[in-house]
Amino acid sequence: MRALIFDVDGTLAETEELHRQAFNLTFQDAGLDWYWSVATYTRLLKTTGGKERMRQWGEETACGMPDTTIAGLHATKTARYAALLAAGAVSLRPGIAELIAYARSAALRLAVATTTSRPNVDALCLACFQKPAADVFEVIAAGDEVAAKKPAPDVYLLALERLGLAASEAVALEDSRNGVLSAKAAGLKVVAAPSLYTAADDLSMADRVTDILSPAATRFPMDLHESGLV
Repeated sequence: MRALIFDVDGTLAETEELHRQAFNLTFQDAGLDWYWSVATYTRLLKTTGGKERMRQWGEETACGMPDTTIAGLHATKTARYAALLAAGAVSLRPGIAELIAYARSAALRLAVATTTSRPNVDALCLACFQKPAADVFEVIAAGDEVAAKKPAPDVYLLALERLGLAASEAVALEDSRNGVLSAKAAGLKVVAAPSLYTAADDLSMADRVTDILSPAATRFPMDLHESGLV
């Protein structure tokens, strides 16, 4: 194993509730009568991508809007999300900081493959690591850089291309069914740890499912190797 490839939302941190709040604040300020409850947002997460969720909701409620309007609302939502992160509203999931520290000490390369946008990755890293994403991860592949978002394999294939590695040389870390399907379609081994918003997801296609991504941070990568996972 030469690299770990992380999903972001729900994997690095429990961010989905902040996304939901940012969407609802954006809708309210725009004068829309849209409101996403926890149950509604959990369902909408089956559709990857914020703009795609807004488009789906518009179709469901017969209140659709042009893509340019959706893009503008999404940009506003991204700024609101960044502000919530900057206010200290979220922290890394248990084990993540230790896992990243171990990976660095073991000369494992670190990458991100996410459906979210690059600004959201940067905002999370600034809030949780106090440094830009590029100072934490060698490679970042974001959803707005590929033709098809998860569960399509595109973003993982892009991450592997930028790493210059074969799928057999890396392990993906995920929290959702769409993420697991994406990584598996790219040929990767996958370790999954369900998050608050994906607790009901079927993660059976993952090579390993665990409560947290580093039950013993200093053993995690070696444990994968010894178990035959990589």
